[in-house]
Order: sequence, then C-alpha cells, then structure tokens
Amino acid sequence: MHTEAHYPKYLVYYLLILGSWLLFCLLHFQYFHLSLSSFAAPHPAALVVLPIALDASFLPSLTVEADNRRRSASSSVVAASPSPSSPPSCEGRYVYMLDVPSRFDILRDCVAGSPLFNDMWSWCAITVNAGLGPKIGPAAGNGSDGDKDIIPSTGWYSTDQYSLEVIFHNWMRRYECLTNDLAAATAVYVPYYPALELHQHLCGSNTTVRDGPSEAFLRWLSSQPTWAVLGGRDHFMVAAKTTWMFRREPGGQDEGCGNNFLGQPESRNMTVLTYESNIWAPRDIAVPYPSYFHPSSAGEVAAWQARARDAPRPFLFAFAGARRIRGQLAIRDRVFDVCEAAARRGRCGMLDCSHGLEGSITCRSPRKLVSLFTSARFCLQPRGDSFARRSSIDSVMAGCIPVFFHRPSTLKAQYRWHEPEPGRSNDGDRRYYVLINSSDVLEGRVDIEEELSRYTDDEVAAMRKEVIKMIPRFLYKDPRVRFEGEMRDAFDITIDEMMARMKRIKNGENLIWKGDDRDEDFAANDS
Repeated sequence: MHTEAHYPKYLVYYLLILGSWLLFCLLHFQYFHLSLSSFAAPHPAALVVLPIALDASFLPSLTVEADNRRRSASSSVVAASPSPSSPPSCEGRYVYMLDVPSRFDILRDCVAGSPLFNDMWSWCAITVNAGLGPKIGPAAGNGSDGDKDIIPSTGWYSTDQYSLEVIFHNWMRRYECLTNDLAAATAVYVPYYPALELHQHLCGSNTTVRDGPSEAFLRWLSSQPTWAVLGGRDHFMVAAKTTWMFRREPGGQDEGCGNNFLGQPESRNMTVLTYESNIWAPRDIAVPYPSYFHPSSAGEVAAWQARARDAPRPFLFAFAGARRIRGQLAIRDRVFDVCEAAARRGRCGMLDCSHGLEGSITCRSPRKLVSLFTSARFCLQPRGDSFARRSSIDSVMAGCIPVFFHRPSTLKAQYRWHEPEPGRSNDGDRRYYVLINSSDVLEGRVDIEEELSRYTDDEVAAMRKEVIKMIPRFLYKDPRVRFEGEMRDAFDITIDEMMARMKRIKNGENLIWKGDDRDEDFAANDS
C-alpha cells in the first residue's frame, strides 16, 4: 500500500531522469556532428574563390584549350564581377572583354584535327601553343649551317611576327582583373584580329574586298552597349601590323596594299596598338613585335641574359634582311654592299633573305637568326617597308647593339611605353644604340665599318649591358602557365600604361599625343 501510494511520484522521477539523459545525448551528438562538419567543409561565408589567373601552385594550371572550351560553352565574360574578395590591386584596373561573334573570328576553322594545322602558310599554325608557335627543338647538325646551338632547350618558339593578336588575347584570358560588370571596368578589350583578317587580301585585291570585313566589324562594334558609354574611347585592341597597313587613303588604287581600318571614325576613337606607330600623329601607340623567347620563369630570363652576355662575338656587325627590287631602298642596298665586303675579312655576318621562297625560309629560322645576332657586337637595322623592324627586337633579345639609320626607327621613338628604364630619371648617360644618318652613308661622308670600329671594348661592353637589361621589357611571357618569380614583361607594361591612359580619358582629359606630354619633333629629325 505504501509503494502504491507513492507510485505517481516515482514515475515523475523516472521520467525526469530519462529526459535528462536523452537531452544530454542529443546535445552531445549535435556538438560532435558540427565539429566534424567544420573540418569536412568550410562554412559558405568563409569560402575563398581564387581568380583563375592566380593559378595557385596546388591547383592544375588552366590551359588555353580548357579556357577556350569554357568560353565557348558560355556567352558570359570569363571572370566574375568585382567582389569584396577581389585583389586590392585590381582597383582601377578592371577590364571588360567583349564577346565577338564567330562570323568575325578569323580562326574559327582552326579546330583540333584540322589539316590546316599542317599547312605552314595557314594562320592555324600560329595558334599552336597559345600563339607562340611550335617549340624550338634541339639543334641538328654540327653547326656548319650557322647554327651555334645557343638557344636553350626551354622557353623558345618559332613565333610568327604577326601572331601578337593571338598571344595578347590569350594573355587577356588570364588577366587577373577581368570583370563582367561594365560599370566597374576601366577599359574594354576588343579581341578582334584586324591584321590576320587583312593578311588574306593584303595586296592586289580591290579596295572593297580589303575594306569590307573590317568595316562590317566596326559597324557591329559601334552598335554594342559598351560603345555607348564613351563612344568607344575606353576601348582598346591589338592590330599586329604597322600602322601604315591600316591607313590606305580612301579611293586609292586597287593595286596597292592595306586597308583603311585606322581611318574609320570608330577606330579613331579607340586606342589601337600596332607594331609601328605614326610618330607624327596622335593616338598611335606601338608595342614590340613578339620575339622567339617566351619564358615561364625569371630564372630562365636571367640564364638567357647571362648566356647573351658571355657569348663570343667574332663579328663587328651583322645584318639579316633582303634587298628591295629596283633599288627602292638605297640605304638597304648600301648595307648589303658594306656587309658583303666586310664578310670577306671576317668582320660581318649576314643572312641574305633576297632569294624568293628559299630566302624567306632561311630568315624564318630562329636558330640561324639568334646564332647570327649573338655572334656580333652590332646589328644593322636599316628601314624596310616602314621604319620599325622585328629584327630590332631580335637584336635586343640577342644582346646585340642595334644600329639605326633613321630616327623614327629607334626604340625610343617607337616604343615609348617599353624603352624607358624604370626608376631612371636621366637617360643622358644611358647609351645602348647607334644612330647613323642615312644620308651621310649614301653620300659617302660616313663609312659604316669605320664608324663602328671607333667604339672601344669598354664602350661596347657598357652598351651591351644596357641592351641586355632591356630584354625583359621587350619579351612576352608564356601565357599558358603561371610565371615563376617577379618580372614585368611587354604585356604587363602595356596593360599598366593602358590602364593609366584609360583613367585619364575617363577623367575627361583630351589626350592629344599618345597619352603623354612628350611631343617631340621627330619630323624635324627624320634622318
């Protein structure tokens, strides 16, 4: 009776004890589960998204081919919109990259497995290795063909001189500050290839054929929402020929060459980067030709600089090029005559590109060209069809002191963004090239060999030191991989200067002369 009378009270005790035990188990389970979860996956608020271009060392490198597939699968721009997690260095450096319709893509037929890749004259061949071209393999033979086997086993490619549009585009795909937010962009990059398009009908075609495709593209471009913001003044692109090939006068004869791409109203609003600028006109800005050297690390660059510095140079001077028919370039003919005479005394090395297809193939050999230029103290750079020559850039890469015969041919006149040495305010004592007046040579007042012989060994060494220091600023790094080490190349310099230019435009400045105030009177010194 006593037990039965207290039954309800004991039942309550039992239920309280059971409930406490269950509550303890539940809390313990939740704590244990959350602890494990914190190790298994980070909370969404703590998720860090690395920009693709950072290419963290513990992640597989993003190849250009994979990037192309990803872009073709989506109509959006590659990079994400700016966010609080974006690198602070992108402030004021965001670029919006347009999606160009496939009908304007000159390389649309360059797909995997296409026989066009086996055609050395096809533009598909230059798309290999993100535009760098085929990798240069080991030297063959014993050096009797002029190949000294000086080119290293890595970082060197048979790069076509007109491939910069492709190389630059692939670098822009990896640019760390791409955005799909037009309002946040400082500039708009236009990935159109006007030089490759023009090359299909460069000379001889009627003017309608030469002008038509680029005019159609400009009509499309000026109809885009991006254009309406500033009338295209914040747009930029690369045209991988000299400015003169895009400045044919309207109404010119069909027998001529080039088109009027840069003469169109839309092009005059944009910033178009060419290999050679018209130094007497506003808005023209030149960037260096691509060389054969595309390193993936600062160590490769330092190793090559040391090799170029230590290379034996038995020739006083060297020249690679072709004569012009009917003596159209008298200074070039004179350089040929001088070099041929000096070669018999072992003073000049020469690659003669005059003999049609055979000569062209000879001078398209990176090994022969680099071997020649690393064998000479001075490399002669007479003007060709225009003032600037790719050979001038090859000369710098080889540590060979360039010799110019016209002031507009000099690196200082053409490549104002790349030629100055960073942090050096007074360039008066920075001597790295020779300028000889072409008229003095043609009229017999100056002998080229005699003039170059006057430089002492110490003077030559000092000049070559300056040339070799310039190598990083005139090369384009491999766009497929993350570069190891710190080094600003031609692309880095171009982008930095372009962003500075675009900021000034957006601030309302009317840039008269190439975005700076250094309006030098080159016309008065065109020697």
